[in-house]
This record gives sequence, structure tokens and C-alpha cells, in this order.
Amino acid sequence: MVKIAIIGAGSTVFMKNIVTDIVLEPGLETAHIALHDIDEARLATSEKVAHRICQTTHTAPTISASLNRREALQDADFVITMIQVGGYHPATLIDFDIPKKYGLRQTIGDTLGVGGIMRGLRTVPVLRQIADDMADCCPDALLLQYVNPMAINCLALSKLAPQLNYVGLCHSVQGTAIDLARDLGEKPETIDYDCAGINHVAFYTRFEKRHADGCMEDLYPRLKQLAQSREYGRGWEDCANHVRYEMLSRLGYFVTESSEHFAEYTPYFIKGNKPQLIDKYEIPLDEYPRRCEAQIADWEAQAAALTGDGDMLCEKSVEYAARIIGAMAVGKADKIHGNVANRGLIDNLPDNACVEVPCLVDAGGLTPQKVDALPPHLAALMQTNINVQQLTVEALVSGKREHVYHAAMLDPHTAAELTLDEIWSLVDELLAEHGEAIPELR
Repeated sequence: MVKIAIIGAGSTVFMKNIVTDIVLEPGLETAHIALHDIDEARLATSEKVAHRICQTTHTAPTISASLNRREALQDADFVITMIQVGGYHPATLIDFDIPKKYGLRQTIGDTLGVGGIMRGLRTVPVLRQIADDMADCCPDALLLQYVNPMAINCLALSKLAPQLNYVGLCHSVQGTAIDLARDLGEKPETIDYDCAGINHVAFYTRFEKRHADGCMEDLYPRLKQLAQSREYGRGWEDCANHVRYEMLSRLGYFVTESSEHFAEYTPYFIKGNKPQLIDKYEIPLDEYPRRCEAQIADWEAQAAALTGDGDMLCEKSVEYAARIIGAMAVGKADKIHGNVANRGLIDNLPDNACVEVPCLVDAGGLTPQKVDALPPHLAALMQTNINVQQLTVEALVSGKREHVYHAAMLDPHTAAELTLDEIWSLVDELLAEHGEAIPELR
């Protein structure tokens, strides 16, 4: 029996998607799904939801739940992480409220920028503890890592837990391909593409339609027409898609991550001295806190609906986890896009980086694939984000505070808005406010 440990299972809605995917994956109907969270009430809710999924899908996995992480990990074949260290209150509020005092505005703040840096500093130590427990309890297991900041977390794990077998997973590549098919009026199953880069800043270097006769049609001319006309749909969480289509017009390629995310990865869109850009591109400032507050307000009603009687809607999501587990456990080959250390996979990105590339998966495991060198301007844009990721990881590895200042100093959005004195002061205030949540840096 395949055992799958889900760490952070109190993230009930995402847990529901992953567990549904697992039980609907051929060959995994009777897997052992071990749920773990540090919040007893949320864990109990998730356990009820997992049993209701089984009832609805008429599947019979073994469901267990434990507040003891090592118990959940014991003899697992696969481990899925979906934790949030520090939660919305106080950690996320700190990451948004203090920068706002300096005039530095964010949208999501969980991947790059000062918000992403701080989230990485407090998250990596917990992921390392999980990796250490895995070394004792399930040394051969594959870690399916869903936690942001993806690139910082995965790059840090490759250095701090080199024995760990992991892949970082996100839905931005496959999810955006579906969105673009919708914008073009095409069926997603007819779309074929090549995509690579770094998490949230990967680009489709080829985006084509496969016709019934086998001929391939380049869809980029049509996408560029949409960019000029602005006749395209809205993106993830019903946010405007103007930023990504603007970047398509400027760069010639479409980026995988949503516009509200991408707006804060570059210095072009959120500028305190040009508020008209916020309106032009419909950039949702403070979007992540807004979502968190809405989820908190709706949680009791949502939990009641999820744990009620009768069947519930259980459909497969676009997430990769169950597909990977199924391919390795059953032996049916598959291809996904995963985040791994760059070991000659993309020649014009540094080896000391985490890259998002195609990966083949089968009974032999998960094998990242080498891709062609990226167009030079795309690689250069990615490097501005990689700089921040590398320096944040360096702070975690070395314990030196100076690298946090330098990471913030080199962040494209932060550097465009603040002076050096303001950046230093902001970092000091953030670190002080987070306190023991972030390891002491000398």
C-alpha cells in the first residue's frame, strides 16, 4: 500500500483538492493518506472532509490523522507539504503593514520582495525540520513541496538537506496554459507548449495548437493580437490580466504567473509616484491580505459545508501531486513541470538557482529534463529575481544578517521605490517584529 503523508493538512480546501486527486488517480484508490497539522481543530475538520471525499468517490483509502509529525511521516512513500509558517496573523500582516509605512506596496508578497524574503526566512527552518524527520522516518520518500516562496524554499533545501529527494510543485504552468486556451477560444487538450524558467517567472517559448491532421499552429500571433486589443479574460482569483499581456507585448513571450503576482516581481508597474499605473493595469494592492480576511470570515460556513452530510463535488484539479504519485507507483509515464536545483538544465541560468523545467515521471522516479538556453532577455529578467533568492538562501545557510539587506537591496520592486537607508531600516523593523519566528542572524 502506498503511504502519502500530508504535512499542513489543516489547509483544508487545498487538502481537499489533493486528496480528491489522489483517490481519483487509477491505482491509488486504496492508498494510506496520513494527515498532519499542528492545529488540532483544523486537523479534525480536514479528517472529516477526507472521509467525506471517500464516501462521495466510493473509494476506500486508509485515512489517518495525527498531531505528531513523525508518526504521520513514518514509512511514507511520498510527503506533501502545504504549510504556512506564522499564518495570516501576525506574519502576513507584518509583511504588508510595515513596508506600507515606507510607501512600499505589495500585492501577494509570498514569493519575492520583502514579503517573500521574510516568508522564506521563517519557512525554510521548518521545512528543514521536516526534511530531518524524513531522513529518520522515510528516507526514500519523495517530497512534493508546495510551499511558497517556492524557489527560495527549494534552493535552501538543496543546500541544507542535500540528501532529500524533492520536487517543488506549482499550478502556474498548466493553469496558465488553460487560461490562454480559454482566451483564444481553444480546447486545452489541443494545446502543446514548451515552458521553462524559474517558478512564477517561467515563459512559454513555444505555444501551439495541434490540429486534427497533426499539423501544428503557432498561437503566439493570435495572443499578441489579444494583447493589442485587450480582449482577453481575467486571471486567477478573478484578477485583471493586463500586466502579463503587457509583458507579452514587450518581451514576445507569455509568463506563467498571474498578473497580480508578476506586478511585484519587476519595477515597472507598482510605483508610488505614478499611481495612474495601478488603475491602468488594475493592480490589486494588498490582494493577499484581502483574500485571507475573506477566507477567515467565510471559514465557519465553509467548514460546515465541507463537513456536512451527503455527497460533495469531487473533481480532479490541475495539481501535479497525484499524477506524480500515480506515475511512480503504477508505472504509467507522465510529464510535469517541477522546481529543482539547476544542474546543467538551463545553460544560461546559474547552477546556484532553482529552475522550473519539464520532468519525466515513471516507475524509475522523477527526472528533470535539460532544455534549450532561454532567450537572453528572458534569462536576464529571471536573474533579477534569482539574485534575491540566492541571497536569502545565503542568509539562511550562513546565518549572516547582511545578506538579508542585500537581498532586499537587489529586489527590483523594492529598489525602485526605496532609498538604501529606507531598505536597511525596513529590514531591521521587519526582523525585529517577526522576532523568534525567524532564526537569529548575526
